[in-house]
Amino acid sequence: MPLIRFFSVISSISPSTFSSRKIHESMSNDAPLNDSRRVLRFAIASRLLLLALILFWRSLFSPYDTSASLNPSCLSSNSSDSDSVLFPRIRSAIENSIVWDGVYFVRIAQCGYEYEQTYAFLPLLPICISLLSRTVFAPLIPVLGYRAVLGLSAYVLNNVGFLFAAVYFYRLSVLILKDADAAFRASILFCFNPASIFYSSVYSETLYALFSLGGVYHLLAGSNTIAMLLLALSGSARSNGVLNAGYFCFQALHQAYNAIFGKNYAYQAVRVSILAAVRSLCIFVPFIAFQAYGYFNLCLGSLSDELRPWCKTRVPLFYDYLQSQYWGVGFLRYFQLKQLPNFLLASPILSLAVCSIIQYAKLRPAILSTLGFRASQEEKNIAAVLYHVRTDRRVKGVPISKKSFSPKALRVDLKLRQRKKAKEKESDSLQDPLPSDPSKQGYSSILVLPFILHLWFMAAVAFLFMHVQVATRFLSASPPLYWCASYLMVSPGKGKRGGYLIWTYCVAYILLGSLLFSNFYPLT
Repeated sequence: MPLIRFFSVISSISPSTFSSRKIHESMSNDAPLNDSRRVLRFAIASRLLLLALILFWRSLFSPYDTSASLNPSCLSSNSSDSDSVLFPRIRSAIENSIVWDGVYFVRIAQCGYEYEQTYAFLPLLPICISLLSRTVFAPLIPVLGYRAVLGLSAYVLNNVGFLFAAVYFYRLSVLILKDADAAFRASILFCFNPASIFYSSVYSETLYALFSLGGVYHLLAGSNTIAMLLLALSGSARSNGVLNAGYFCFQALHQAYNAIFGKNYAYQAVRVSILAAVRSLCIFVPFIAFQAYGYFNLCLGSLSDELRPWCKTRVPLFYDYLQSQYWGVGFLRYFQLKQLPNFLLASPILSLAVCSIIQYAKLRPAILSTLGFRASQEEKNIAAVLYHVRTDRRVKGVPISKKSFSPKALRVDLKLRQRKKAKEKESDSLQDPLPSDPSKQGYSSILVLPFILHLWFMAAVAFLFMHVQVATRFLSASPPLYWCASYLMVSPGKGKRGGYLIWTYCVAYILLGSLLFSNFYPLT
């Protein structure tokens, strides 16, 4: 039954479903709002599908590693899990499903940071799991046991969080692409992305995606304080969340450049630079605070000959040391012949990342090579929230205010665009994979540039420094992957074949991931 449901869902969202004619027939003047609800429904369907597949594969196969249920007592001895529960079989099923990194996250939520290697896992997910298990799910502790409730809390947290992440992804895509159809296609791809199993398991990918996508969305909508807080939370979920400070830096560089060379406002340039520095520092604060917490627990009070090597460095940061010492992470350290299968496992997502970057480079070579500094003033005004100083912003004599980029204003703008298309009776606006004016909307928009730069850096790090197979989930929250694929799926000639290839990749990794991961086989 789960497999039948799986293929029925996939068949209902095949490339033919995304044809221009069918999309336009189903769209109304309230398409952005309606599509947001549709994306939410697809997100719910994808999570139910993943959970059904996990149960299906677990019922068919025995785990490769049966150590998942082992749970030694906490070193502090103030947290114990009673053996007497009302439903031991349910407890066992939940505890056995906590595998790979999930073991660390649940252990930290239960016992705190006991060992040095556990400090490689950032605290946001364990804190949220612990809070949820002690509040909402506290009545279930006598029924299932504390560790099982921790696992249940993590599953609920991540699966519900993914729903919000999918909606944020759609709204961000509409903001960037100004194309509701392409945004919808990209959002469905995100709902069924190849790393889906990790978004429904005890992993930090969901919280990172939720806060990073939400933070960038609010940044582009003009809510800088909310954006800063959300991006700071992304940095406390995963270490690569600190890279999101780059969006504020990118914004500040262009605003300062425009102030100095465009308007000669030196004061404005200094102001935006200071603001960006403060906001970037706030995004780094959770990560830095966690490093200080580790130093306080592991280094202070120890004898000199007992100190760990990283404690003696000039800047005692343990994260890189732990990744290198316990997981062998480092520059080109994974380039070994025996790791060839893992490179093959990561090759589809890396290929899609390279394709997304090359496609944008072909569309906007001057913009990419100059990091947007050589863009026309009209383009910068169109992307004013990222590129232009707020004083005296005008496009063809029309003032641009912060409200022009609010979600409400953008929905109104999309409605007007759709009405205009209907009046002009355009035969099929999506036959061309790119908008008629590539400088203003679609994948070639100047607003895509900072996302491309972020993707390029992440892909390079994944390929050169990390366990390369982790790239599938490491890059899974990067919007350009889905934006580029969204347009490739409807491009003339090769669009249909490309669409089936993309969906085959997603389906294969969902099936493979749910089978291997849930049964404690190596995956990423």
